Amino acid sequence: MKLYIVPLLALVVTLVVADNDDTPSEELNVPTAEVNYTPPSRPDNAFLAETFDNGLGTKWVKSAATKDDTDEDIAKYNGEWEVKEGDGSAVQGDAGLVLTTKARHAAISAKLDQPFTFSGKPLVVQYEVKYTNGMDCGGSYMKLLSDLPGLDLKNVNDKSGYTIMFGPDTCGVDKKLHFIMRHKHPKTGMYEEKHAKKATGNLDFYTDKKTHLFRLTVMPDSTWEVHVDDAMINSGSLLEDMSPPINPPAEIDDPEDSKPTDWDDREKIPDPDATKPIDWNEDAPEFIPDDDAVKPADWLDDEPEFVADETSEKPADWDEEMDGEWEPAKIENPKCKEASGCGEWQRPTKRNPDYRGKWRPEMIANPDYSGVWAPRKIPNPDFFEDLEPYSMTPIGAVAFELWTMTDGVVFDNILITDDVSVADKWTSQTWHIKKNAEFAFSAKNSPSVFQPMLDALEEMPWLWAVLVVSVLVPIGLIVYCCTGSKDEPADRKKTDAVSPDDEDEKASGDTPTKDSPKKEWPCRSEQAH
Repeated sequence: MKLYIVPLLALVVTLVVADNDDTPSEELNVPTAEVNYTPPSRPDNAFLAETFDNGLGTKWVKSAATKDDTDEDIAKYNGEWEVKEGDGSAVQGDAGLVLTTKARHAAISAKLDQPFTFSGKPLVVQYEVKYTNGMDCGGSYMKLLSDLPGLDLKNVNDKSGYTIMFGPDTCGVDKKLHFIMRHKHPKTGMYEEKHAKKATGNLDFYTDKKTHLFRLTVMPDSTWEVHVDDAMINSGSLLEDMSPPINPPAEIDDPEDSKPTDWDDREKIPDPDATKPIDWNEDAPEFIPDDDAVKPADWLDDEPEFVADETSEKPADWDEEMDGEWEPAKIENPKCKEASGCGEWQRPTKRNPDYRGKWRPEMIANPDYSGVWAPRKIPNPDFFEDLEPYSMTPIGAVAFELWTMTDGVVFDNILITDDVSVADKWTSQTWHIKKNAEFAFSAKNSPSVFQPMLDALEEMPWLWAVLVVSVLVPIGLIVYCCTGSKDEPADRKKTDAVSPDDEDEKASGDTPTKDSPKKEWPCRSEQAH
């Protein structure tokens, strides 16, 4: 018996499923969440712990600002925000803040429960982002607005003062994960953006439509770390890994200094004693006609390379007074495709063996070389040294101020705290549960070749009997064929008459005796041959 019955059974099961499945095809692709949402416990020492379980309420304020220096049609912050369960959510009842519009400026913000001051404890900021429709071009970063007088959440815009900007941003192949701090100049009081070095970890999280966790930690010793989905993808020091640097150089070039007129910065010069060889011909061309070339015999001298397209027609609205005389479009002459070429034949060129080009004298070391000139250094009048850049401007609010070409961006489970262990516990109650649910959800709803068979076996248990028989019977036959008594050789003939096999054994001395070793026989299927 052959094992072909197994794939045949798979085909039968699939056909049974197809025949008995009355579910509309549209409904087969609609996944349902099976994990129910459980709110996390609110940390005691959180400056903000937002799950959006209570909607926007009065805490979250939509901006009504107008962006400066922008076309009036897109200047308004009129993007729409809504708290709801995202499309394809793996956790039933888990709502988030959803940006429901695209190609609009959108801003929304909320004040912290109390301002965060950089007073010797870590700053830990984390939040979740899910791109339900992927992300082609747009930002999903968060701004930690500075706790300064005049902070107006109803007028949050791109110029609103912030202490830190953190989060993902992409457009096309350009993928970023921002960490930008605004550093206050201790002398002038002006703020300057300082950008962290580029992340070296994987930033490919814009298209998988899963929830991702972004965390920034800034320590009191001015070191920082950036994590995505619990994996650190960037780290450094505010003193060493920001651009431009926190502290300016102690010395700068003197703007009043200039290079002396007799300063010679030519390291090499043409050899003044060199002369052009007598036989050097600068006028010889680089290429000359190839006198050995011969015109192909099938070359069509009288045929043009391009001819009028006979299928082209003058447009009905062609106005010769306005458009000029109409001429049909030109196409390649089909006759030329069948020959070596058309039109006037020109002899091909070849490289001139006498070509030497323009003569130039050899370069030698400049005896008067003065070196590379650089202006003298003077003390930097704006120099300062901030050895504790961790001590930033206090944070008073959190904001999303965005422009994106893709809608359906979900933000959730925002946490700002000064304790890493608190953030870890919050993560275990939020993102870890969501991650596991999405994994199971994706596995259950992903198409599989064997899924129809498994579903059929679950719905029609009697198919197990067919499957067992179709598998065990062939296995039993194989075992039976390949085993059996090996103590005595099997009878090889039904008569005692001498057969050709006996004569061969006698001739070779292989006639079995009582003391002869027992011969191991192969499977019965092989004996049959």
